[in-house]
Amino acid sequence: MTDRADTVEAICWQGNKLQLLDQRLLPHEATYLSYGDVDAVADAIRDMVVRGAPAIGITAAYGIVLAARTRFAQSAAEWKSAIEADLQTLAASRPTAVNLFWAIARMRELMVDIDGNPESTLLAAARRIHTEDIVANRCMGELGAALIETPCAILTHCNAGALATGGYGTALGVVRAGFASGKITSVYADETRPWMQGARLTAWEMVQEGIPVTLQAEGAAAHLMKQGRVGWVIVGSDRIAANGDVVNKIGTYGLAVLA
Repeated sequence: MTDRADTVEAICWQGNKLQLLDQRLLPHEATYLSYGDVDAVADAIRDMVVRGAPAIGITAAYGIVLAARTRFAQSAAEWKSAIEADLQTLAASRPTAVNLFWAIARMRELMVDIDGNPESTLLAAARRIHTEDIVANRCMGELGAALIETPCAILTHCNAGALATGGYGTALGVVRAGFASGKITSVYADETRPWMQGARLTAWEMVQEGIPVTLQAEGAAAHLMKQGRVGWVIVGSDRIAANGDVVNKIGTYGLAVLA
């Protein structure tokens, strides 16, 4: 299983700094912003430069690397206690993102046994979190695509793609795998108001990957389904309950009822 992120890369570590694709500017402009301190990383999460729970968790892990670098430079003896304020700053940046708290907890646990300069150890851990997400997404994509028996067009809502993850995507990972295997012929992307993630992000991702995409208003979904032009509805999930219930962006429930 490859850990390659594919064409769209929202997060990368380069030149000892964190680089984030500014998603607020998409689809009109693809600009990477460079971050060298944890407070700026927290602001990026809060201001939606980066969004999507998996991407937020990965971003926070790299932010912790930056925080540890600064705190160790300030005091090699006290950096572990001093960095707690930075972890709290990151935690407050997006209180609803489960992956954010998971990543912070994982990095905090690792810090306990670090002796000396923590940067290389924490950077390796952040990169593992990043790689593990891409591998999991590719596996999810293959499993999801395997469920599609007849080639068809699919409909998706919001953005659960490479932009929302470490790379490849969850719902759009299924689309990528399905398109590569000939099971998905094209994509209908809901606008997804009010933030327009489908219009600004999902449609842009599909164009970057060369996957045929049609942008539509949410109200068009019922008519498309009536005409038999949609084989599957594939969406991401903000939460999945123990009984299998799914919590996702406003508009997902309507699609489920229609389907």
